[in-house]
Amino acid sequence: MPNNDSTLSPDEIHQQLLKYEPTIRSRIIEKVILAALGVIPWVGGFLSAAVSLKTEDPNYKSQSLQNKWMAEHETKLQKLMEALADMDSRFQSLGAQIEERVSSDEYLELVRKGFRIWDEADTDEKRRYIANLLTNSAGTKLTSDDVIRLFLDWLRIYHEAHFAIVRKIFQEPGVTRFDIWKELKGDLPREDSADADLYRLLISDLSIGRVIRQVRNTTEEGQFLKRRPKASKGHSSLIMESAFEDSKQYVLTELGKQFVHYTMNEVVTRIE
Repeated sequence: MPNNDSTLSPDEIHQQLLKYEPTIRSRIIEKVILAALGVIPWVGGFLSAAVSLKTEDPNYKSQSLQNKWMAEHETKLQKLMEALADMDSRFQSLGAQIEERVSSDEYLELVRKGFRIWDEADTDEKRRYIANLLTNSAGTKLTSDDVIRLFLDWLRIYHEAHFAIVRKIFQEPGVTRFDIWKELKGDLPREDSADADLYRLLISDLSIGRVIRQVRNTTEEGQFLKRRPKASKGHSSLIMESAFEDSKQYVLTELGKQFVHYTMNEVVTRIE
């Protein structure tokens, strides 16, 4: 199996990358490419193996373990280069004024962190969100780099099921847990089912992470008002609150809104 250490010269690495590189036209992206490739451990080993296999016996078994490893990582490298090419295209639309930002050590550290997470991501959806976040944080200064790092952590720890809930709340602020489930899944399961347990966990994760919250009244200065306790009407119910409760409304926190703006371009078409 190929190891992680490349034996190729920089020129040889460049020539190998050209095979997988879509149209990348601007020099603004060069440092970003180097930062991304530098944190993905298998890239060097893959490119070295690609060169060495040229000298192998042409009858080398295509179903060998090494060839399967090569095929898997060739597909992943193609996706990586396509993501970088898309970032390059969007950088060009932002103009040359972003070059200082994109070349800064602070931004390149975000790129390194982002592409480490990109390499570990299970789905194309999550990889797309990471590329969106890195691209938008180059050209938009709605928030600090500390918050961008937090968003990258969210992309690492949350799953697509979390993001589906976030999208629904963004699109319809004030929805209830019942509304969200009916829209995403349809029929309600039993309260003691695995589906209900998972749904409680997803809502809890996003609430604890300060991505979503229940609707609360505020003062003119933005301070949250305490809820008044409801007057007791006889005996309280012995049944616990449903996972699909339909009276408490949910909205995104301000952090949650910024997360959506930076990552979900299919939901938000313009970043102000």
